[in-house]
Amino acid sequence: MWLGLWPLLGFGQAFDLSGNLDACKSGSESCDRSKLSVAQLDDVAFAAHRRNVVNCRNGYSSCDLAKLTELETIALALANHQRNVSDCSDGMQSCDRSKLTALEIREIDTSQRQSNLAACKDAAGTCDRSKLTSSETADVNIARQQLNASDCENGSGTCDQAQLTPTQARDAYASEHRRNALNCGHGWDECDPSKLTPEEAKQTASAEKHRNFASCQDGQETCNYAKLSLAEAKTLADAEHKRNYTACLTGDGYCDPSRLTLQETHTIHPQLAPSERVGGISSH
Repeated sequence: MWLGLWPLLGFGQAFDLSGNLDACKSGSESCDRSKLSVAQLDDVAFAAHRRNVVNCRNGYSSCDLAKLTELETIALALANHQRNVSDCSDGMQSCDRSKLTALEIREIDTSQRQSNLAACKDAAGTCDRSKLTSSETADVNIARQQLNASDCENGSGTCDQAQLTPTQARDAYASEHRRNALNCGHGWDECDPSKLTPEEAKQTASAEKHRNFASCQDGQETCNYAKLSLAEAKTLADAEHKRNYTACLTGDGYCDPSRLTLQETHTIHPQLAPSERVGGISSH
């Protein structure tokens, strides 16, 4: 019996030793160093060193600078400096300007001033006008006026009509009028018929008439048959009669025999005499 359990006991011990090695490598308190071989002790020491390097790179309090090699200390200082430069460039609170070089300070200040100037010209929420020079303020005012004029011409909700010059106001009105005429011509929702000229109203009505006829030809639900002219209604009726006859003749598509003429019915069913058909349908 004991001989049969021996392999299982051996496997359990091996598993325990492997689990202990993993615990030691991860720095767990459950690590029992007395069960490690010399080679395993070296592996554990290397893992602990790498863990310390990572902790130092991440700025963790568990970092032990004294345990870093000279090259690792240099690499850490370089990484920390580059991270600080990046934080300062991005305007983060973690920025420490005292650790920047004079050149880096000038470059970052220039970049942030240009970013703020662009934000102010674009009316962005990050704009800080208190940081603008007199010349930059003048440039921003001109840019804002041009931006507002563009918004008014494009029908943007940010348009401030009160800020427009007489010329800009005329241009904005002309653009709004063209936009309304275009909307009406295409049957779009943002159309105000009361703002159309007589010629524009005539063109809009003609375009609507053509759109309605096309939708009726295509059998669309938007078709308004009441708005068709007599000629248009006849054209549609003739086309539908031809389609129905073809469908009945070929058996392809919806066919309504009741709408066939006697001659058409005879053409489709020549074996039937005219007296045998009532409304195009056999009496049998």
